[in-house]
Amino acid sequence: MKPAALLYLAASLTAGASPRLDFALGILAGLRGDTVAEAASIAKARAADPTAFPLMVRVAGKRQAAGDLAGASTLYREFAAAQPERLDALVAYADFLRESSPDDDFAGQMARETLEKALERFPGELGVQKRLFRIYESLEQRDRSLAMFEAVASAAPGHLQALAAVEMARTLFPKDDPAARARVDALYLNACREQPADPVLARAASEHFRTSGRLPEAIEVLAAHTAADPSSLSLRIRQGILLLAAEKTAEGEKALLDVLAIDPRQALAHQSLAKLYRKQERAAEARPHAAEALKIRGGDPSEFVELADEFLAADLPREARLLLEKAIYFNPSDAALAVKLAVATRRDPESRAAASRLFREAEAMSGKDGPASDPVFLREFAEALLEAGQTPAAEERLRLAIRTYPADQKKEAAAALRRLAGIWQDEKRNEEAAKALLQRADSLDPP
Repeated sequence: MKPAALLYLAASLTAGASPRLDFALGILAGLRGDTVAEAASIAKARAADPTAFPLMVRVAGKRQAAGDLAGASTLYREFAAAQPERLDALVAYADFLRESSPDDDFAGQMARETLEKALERFPGELGVQKRLFRIYESLEQRDRSLAMFEAVASAAPGHLQALAAVEMARTLFPKDDPAARARVDALYLNACREQPADPVLARAASEHFRTSGRLPEAIEVLAAHTAADPSSLSLRIRQGILLLAAEKTAEGEKALLDVLAIDPRQALAHQSLAKLYRKQERAAEARPHAAEALKIRGGDPSEFVELADEFLAADLPREARLLLEKAIYFNPSDAALAVKLAVATRRDPESRAAASRLFREAEAMSGKDGPASDPVFLREFAEALLEAGQTPAAEERLRLAIRTYPADQKKEAAAALRRLAGIWQDEKRNEEAAKALLQRADSLDPP
């Protein structure tokens, strides 16, 4: 509010003293906490321009806050009476009466009469019709509520009128009434026919048909909308999802792929395709879409780790690395992600040179008993250390890996045993210990 008031003041200063300048000074005084100066400036501005609606609202608000409801009501009433051509003034007066005195029957009657006069002067004004509908319903004047519904329902179709009429119908008629449902159907379909490119209307209509168990009609509404506005990507995605739900798999898949051809950063389209391909046991096609969805929208670190493991198991370390780099961007202090990124980075030939630093960072972030105690991480770290000529440190990680392999991973434990024995044999040391390691490996995983 302060920047707006300052701009208002700056614009007014060039014209000399004026109601606008006094109003701006009052706002600034209020921001400084000087209520006396604020009230004086606002009063001066209002005296100079009694027809200024924002000034009246501000003064009335101050009176209401001070507990002077009668004074605030008088301001609203007199302003509305003096300017009957101003719809905003009439509506503001009615709203004030209903909100400030919700249990006062006289105030409620005054609000209703004010709105009825406003509707006479501004026929078909939707905001007034909706307010009167709620008042008639609260008074249990169902005949008037029905009349208001019919007036809105028969108006020129548009999404505001259609949605308002639907809301009224849901209040007036039982949910399981076939005639009422048919009326709501017609409201939506007529409005969609008149304005097929309206996204608010198309979404609301398709949800109406979907939630009432009529997928073909929901899809038809969206098809008409997307034909009228092909750039409406969110509803094209919705159309594709509903096609999949209706078991029109090829059409749904095509709709989603068409969206991604236009905008590859539509996470929901990627997510829906990944779900479809997994259901069809097409894991190789599901993984890239699942990865793109995570990269775009983010997710729990465990989601990234799980998908990265899939890529690594499929011998796709580059894809795992790229996914994990994005995961680290979202979660820079997550040790499990750092551990997995180090492994993927080393396995990817393009990035292997950077792996050593990542291993040390992940180990430091993890701590002794954290994710860095994973035997896969330890094996990969050992290889990176060997490549850097740090054999003692590599041996230490291999020993830790051997100790931490679960009992059901005998093959992996045997491979670590053979690797450690191979180091000793290549360097012609610990020969007896190396033989013992090889024997132990053979007992776990016979050659």
